Amino acid sequence: MHIDLSGKTALITGASSGIGLAIARGLAQAGARVTLSARDAGRLNAAVAALQADGLQAQGIAADLATAAGCQALIAALPDTDILVNNLGIYGTQDFFAISDADWENFFQTNVMSGLRLSRHYAQGMKARGWGRIQFISSESAVNIPADMVHYGVSKSAVQGLSRGLAKVLAGSGVTVNTILPGPTRTEGVVGFMANLAREQGITVAEMEVRFFRENRPSSLIGRFATPEEVANLCVYAASPQASATTGAALRVEGGIVESIL
Repeated sequence: MHIDLSGKTALITGASSGIGLAIARGLAQAGARVTLSARDAGRLNAAVAALQADGLQAQGIAADLATAAGCQALIAALPDTDILVNNLGIYGTQDFFAISDADWENFFQTNVMSGLRLSRHYAQGMKARGWGRIQFISSESAVNIPADMVHYGVSKSAVQGLSRGLAKVLAGSGVTVNTILPGPTRTEGVVGFMANLAREQGITVAEMEVRFFRENRPSSLIGRFATPEEVANLCVYAASPQASATTGAALRVEGGIVESIL
């Protein structure tokens, strides 16, 4: 299968590193002109420079998309796009009884409202042109809500509901809307987290990763962290012309952790 996105534009949020950057690279390698967005201008510029050094068409727009003002600033700088990947998200463990209203609001604004605001704007142009792709990067935690990250899991469940509803709103328009469900993925943050745990427990990082999957994700069928590129591969396909009949779906790339045949 040859995926050709030449002539298409793509916006990827939370794209200065990890899964977001891998998605941006994958879309650019397929021929799209990509715009990366992130809050940290320094890291964003470095990510854009890395893509450009490889001969890929990329630019960056720094904005705090956890706020309505930040979303409007991005929209003003980039009024239109053919492909929107709502990757921005935050996570973190916290005891349920210690999660404040402010914490809940922060997770909701960042993980849900950022994608809602951008999709509400960009979907209109896509619909008028009769073609478009909208993706929300969710998580297996949306289905298997973790007891130590209830606020995170609930926000990702909301994202999946939003995605399914928007797909219905855009039915028959040529615009598809899907969620992508990664599982544990080897991002920079995860690598650091595993290294810290290994140091605390006096074992190697490799041993820590084995222990992590045995104790925390025993249903994983691959028994390892996915790479950001493996997640990006599914995103690139979902953005392609070949995926025109895939919409309103929750596409899983979580290593078989979710105990469901659906």
